[in-house]
Amino acid sequence: NVYLWSFFFLLFFSICLMTYLNTAGWGTANQSTTYKNSYAQYALDGLNSSCTHTDLQSDPWWTLDLLKTYSVNRVTITNRRDCCSNRINGSEIRVGNDFSDVFSNPIYSCRGMEGRYVTVNIPGTSKILTLCEVGVYGLVFALIYNLATGRTAIQSSTYGLWSAEQAIDFSPGFTKSWSLCSSTTAQTNPWWRVDLCYIYRVSRVVITNRLDCCPERINVAEIRIGNSLENNGNNNPICAVISSIPAGVSSTYTCNGMEGRYVNLFIPGDTKYLTLCEVEQQLQSSVCDNCQ
Repeated sequence: NVYLWSFFFLLFFSICLMTYLNTAGWGTANQSTTYKNSYAQYALDGLNSSCTHTDLQSDPWWTLDLLKTYSVNRVTITNRRDCCSNRINGSEIRVGNDFSDVFSNPIYSCRGMEGRYVTVNIPGTSKILTLCEVGVYGLVFALIYNLATGRTAIQSSTYGLWSAEQAIDFSPGFTKSWSLCSSTTAQTNPWWRVDLCYIYRVSRVVITNRLDCCPERINVAEIRIGNSLENNGNNNPICAVISSIPAGVSSTYTCNGMEGRYVNLFIPGDTKYLTLCEVEQQLQSSVCDNCQ
């Protein structure tokens, strides 16, 4: 079946693409000290001309919070060009999930280390840490089998440029929510829907909330899965009701193989915004082809 082959091609393409995805720009950075205006985020701005810079200190460090766990394939570091290139010598790159003590995370050894936090540190006294660019290339576990990839998404209304498709674009929009997340206008009963093109048994749905503001807007959103377009799909059975999701966090909701072609997010009530920075649907199995 041509549609089934298209699905497997898309799945293969998604896996390949994710293997080389630079996830660093989606995160937030911090450093032990800041010299003048050389902020930690400068290592993530895509410009080799703007760099981070700590004060002269013992054991300086720079840490990136990726905001979710990745399997890190490689880390790239761009050193400063104008002077002092030897300052980076002896730096350690660490990857792990320990937030309370990032120095307890293991030293990076390439290919497949799992972690949310990436730290660059220089052990010793009288050290300065300067980074002009940091890249973290990793695989997002949930997106390998993301059924929504390449599908058609629509929503009840659109606020500015916050189109429905931006909720299934691979990027959680942590640095540029306006161009990477979906959002409706303030309205009664806003909804968002993706057409999976086939009927699937959906194992899990993962929702990523916006980081910059207003995380409470997602509260009481309903996740609905089914085959009906009655009431724009909002009458389909409920998988879960979202009580809350912290800013920038991805929460997973188990749907136990609910069958459906359509996945809806729906918020009942007046003067509501529905904003989604990423929606992932994970496959349990295919029931039948349904998209002609």
